[in-house]
Amino acid sequence: MKRKSLFALSAVVVVAAAALVPVLWSGGDNLHNGSAVAATPADQAALVKKGEYLARAGDCIACHTVRGGKQFAGGLPMATPFGTMFTPNITPDDQYGIGKWTQDDFYRAMHTGRSKDGSLLYPGFPFTSYTKVTRADSDAIYAYLRSVAPVNVASRPHELKFPFNQRNMLIGWRTLFFREGEYKADPTKSVEWNRGAYLIEGLGHCGMCHTSINAMGGPVNSAAFAGGLIPLQNWYAPSLTSNKEAGLGDWETKDIADLLKTGVSNRGAVFGPMAEVVHNSLQYMSDADINAMATYLKTIPQKSEAPEPLQLETSEKFGGELLKQGQKIYADNCAKCHAENGLGQPPAFPPLANNQSIQMPSAVNPIRMVLNGGYPPSTDANPHPYGMPPFAQSLSNQEVAAVVTYIRMSWGNHGTAVSPQQVSDLRSAPLD
Repeated sequence: MKRKSLFALSAVVVVAAAALVPVLWSGGDNLHNGSAVAATPADQAALVKKGEYLARAGDCIACHTVRGGKQFAGGLPMATPFGTMFTPNITPDDQYGIGKWTQDDFYRAMHTGRSKDGSLLYPGFPFTSYTKVTRADSDAIYAYLRSVAPVNVASRPHELKFPFNQRNMLIGWRTLFFREGEYKADPTKSVEWNRGAYLIEGLGHCGMCHTSINAMGGPVNSAAFAGGLIPLQNWYAPSLTSNKEAGLGDWETKDIADLLKTGVSNRGAVFGPMAEVVHNSLQYMSDADINAMATYLKTIPQKSEAPEPLQLETSEKFGGELLKQGQKIYADNCAKCHAENGLGQPPAFPPLANNQSIQMPSAVNPIRMVLNGGYPPSTDANPHPYGMPPFAQSLSNQEVAAVVTYIRMSWGNHGTAVSPQQVSDLRSAPLD
């Protein structure tokens, strides 16, 4: 075996088109004085409804609700390279939630990354994206959160390593990586394109996952949307700027829209973190907004490639042996759904032939899908999705490497062989 520096870890077994993967708030701040702005019942009801929609677009529930817990009560542990953070209670509870926050307080958090008392919020809360959200939309989200049931539960303090538990250090981080300012429409583009850009870059905070981060936890802006490893999850959000990955320039707008709205399309399906995003957020968005996002995604220009993580590579001779072994394993275990020619039976069973996510430099996500299996999200438009069974118990490390090698190098695919050591490393990777 030898080591080779590769672009980044693959997406999912099929292309995940956007990355609204949830991130977290600062948490742990005590809340003080403030009150809501009065409105007529009809106006307030409309504002709350709008805010609920926008909160869905921002996928707030994913981070601020523990599975089986009270809605927006926080407490979700979020592992980071710097320690564990716990999401805060954002219900309108006066003691532990945002019950005493004003609209101004809430907008300041969204727009400037500062809490009610002026303290700096950790950038796990995506204020670097939310700063682009308009004041009107921020006020609507605030109105909605004020309408949900209050939960009297304190937020757990973060468990961050020194010196990352020192908030004053965030001043330097913000100087390097944060630019405050609402989204400014591009007058040379259509209204639909600008709406899509606003959602992708703002509430959607897609760049939080689709852009690599450096050792300081800051985005590599020179490679924005060029793909990135989601820390500690061992999933890769693919590049949106390259058609060799999840760049969508050669996709039909309908296929992109179907993928975002339902989790499946004739070009592929989403698994892993992106499946959660579709389930929690994107399926609830209007067709107009989904089409706007698809329109914008098709036009993201090519940018610099993401930094290359280290990855094992097989020798040419061993790769040939894996390819031959993988052909039989594929015929025995995969061909029934994905077909002998790799064309699958879309949208139920996605194609593997000519699939960009299969051929990306890293095979991490295809390996994870073979090991762990998975389902696209259950959505209103696709309530009973077909899933892929796990093969971790029935296939050895070399057999998994062999079948993924075969898939990556057959039917005109131009991927490279996979190392059994990569499979071994990923057997113990977290499933979330």
